[in-house]
Amino acid sequence: MKLMTGLLAAVLLVAGMGASKAVVRIGEDRGGRICTYVDKYQEVRGSGEMVIIDGLCASACTIVLGAIPHDKICVTSHASLGFHAAWDLDEDGRAITNQEATRMLYSMYPPQVKRWINARGGLTTRMIYLRGKELTSMYHPCFLDARASTQR
Repeated sequence: MKLMTGLLAAVLLVAGMGASKAVVRIGEDRGGRICTYVDKYQEVRGSGEMVIIDGLCASACTIVLGAIPHDKICVTSHASLGFHAAWDLDEDGRAITNQEATRMLYSMYPPQVKRWINARGGLTTRMIYLRGKELTSMYHPCFLDARASTQR
């Protein structure tokens, strides 16, 4: 009986430890509608989960940088952030820059990311990538033992 009680306590302890280390892993996310990402990241922010960027996070995905506290974001060596101006489709189905949405998107970024974007000509129709040493100078590297509980 003592062995069973000890085993049950150990299982509960391990289960509790796993939950406290819950993370969200972002990888190969090409973005989408800004409002979808604002809603998604508000939910993640409220959960207090750590966010691991482990691959491409482009376009609206990059809202994570402004929505999640800096100390709750880490990056792996595979992390790459892609930035560009926001766009809509015109009546002919062609992409046109949405200046208002671009300003809103830019306003969400932390100062060091804004400086990096400005140094590369700002948000335009051309995608610019933040990765490698430049990225790790802004965000801390992830611990190797971090595991994702969910991928959003």
